[in-house]
Amino acid sequence: MITKSLFRLMLLFLLAGGVVGCQEKEDTEPPVKEEPNPNIAINKWINDVMKEVYLWLSEMKTPIANTSEPKDYFESLLNRPTDRFSVIYPDYQQLIKSLNGISLEAGYEFTLYRESSSNNNVVAEVTYIKKNSPAATAGMKRGDYITRINGTQMTLENYRTVLGLIDKPHTLNTLRFNESSGGFVAQPEISLTPVELSENPNFLDSVYTVNGEKIGYVIYHFFAPGPGNNSTAYDQEMDGIFAEFKTKGIQHLILDFRYNGGGFVSSAVNLASLIAPSVKTTDIFSKTKYNSFLMQFDNLKNVQTPFREKAENLGRILKGNRVYILTSTRTASASELIINGLKPYMDVFIIGDKTTGKNVGSVPFEDDDNPANKYGMLPIVSRSFNSLDQSEYTNGFLPNIEAKESSERLKPLGDVNELLLRKAIEQITGVPSGARYQQLERVDVGSTLDSKVRAGVMIEPVKLD
Repeated sequence: MITKSLFRLMLLFLLAGGVVGCQEKEDTEPPVKEEPNPNIAINKWINDVMKEVYLWLSEMKTPIANTSEPKDYFESLLNRPTDRFSVIYPDYQQLIKSLNGISLEAGYEFTLYRESSSNNNVVAEVTYIKKNSPAATAGMKRGDYITRINGTQMTLENYRTVLGLIDKPHTLNTLRFNESSGGFVAQPEISLTPVELSENPNFLDSVYTVNGEKIGYVIYHFFAPGPGNNSTAYDQEMDGIFAEFKTKGIQHLILDFRYNGGGFVSSAVNLASLIAPSVKTTDIFSKTKYNSFLMQFDNLKNVQTPFREKAENLGRILKGNRVYILTSTRTASASELIINGLKPYMDVFIIGDKTTGKNVGSVPFEDDDNPANKYGMLPIVSRSFNSLDQSEYTNGFLPNIEAKESSERLKPLGDVNELLLRKAIEQITGVPSGARYQQLERVDVGSTLDSKVRAGVMIEPVKLD
């Protein structure tokens, strides 16, 4: 019997003989050794991971050539159009930073609109300014109209190219509405240099007393426990906000998710545990189901995520056992998980626009075995259900009261006359606002929020690779 060691020894002798034999021949140029295409190893990693974790395993497509660009190879596997959300990024570390709200930017978000139905010009209306950002320092405000970037007028044909330059130093020409004159006034040109900005998702919180009703209001832009490195600073800050609400004895709660495209499930559990009435660790917030391969493993057969017991919980003091949630078409993923997870426990009253409709979750993957592979994947790996096994919201949650931000000129966030907040306060107090507002007919072309890594992302806490 030939052992492995003896086989290796025999092979070594054969190779040595080959070398001697070559030396007896006339010297020739050594053959040029071709380097293997690096895409082959990267695409093998993509395929190996997807064959284990992809939610639509039986519908996974036949891949294209393994020498293809990894982005194209990944895309070729997906169950489109059912799968709207799986995505791959060229840099895993940048992906993780972005999920935690860290990115290179100037600190302003905006929505794009057709300037007029009679031309192809596009204008950008600023939706919010991030704290401690270059945009904040430059004095930009919500509601400002951006007419030119680097001196270029945006159009339906060029706006994607123009917007591709705002992660570099750039200039803006803007207009600001003047309430006194009732018209827009040109502002001095702004020069902005992007920085690596760490955005805090806890954007604004306030307590209002209107017609004898005490109302707590919080704007939350994405779900992240902290700015990275296992930090829970943002979750702890949210706990503090709710502790203050409880101390002040609020009777109603409004959550503003209009710009919230999702994020980490752990932060969704934390927030839901501050709201659902008297929940304990034995009460189920959500259930998670995986593909047929993963469901063979005992630890993935019956995954249930319980609520947490929080001293700051407001559930018992909310009138009518109701929470008000403000939404838009960009409200997605972990935001919708909150809506679905709270429904078995309380009345969830939605004001705004129909949500995105994302009841599936992702896990970020990196290639630990190949340092040359910098890619990061966010494939869809799971589907979420609430405690009643309900998950049918792929078409989005419909609002109880429809209100589209595009229909009015923007008021400052937190202003009781701002459209969505005003509608919620009217519903709470039963007293309609007496103010009159100009109705606008605008076509939403897109938003900077659409390009965020976290847009439509729900990050599951389980690492599967």
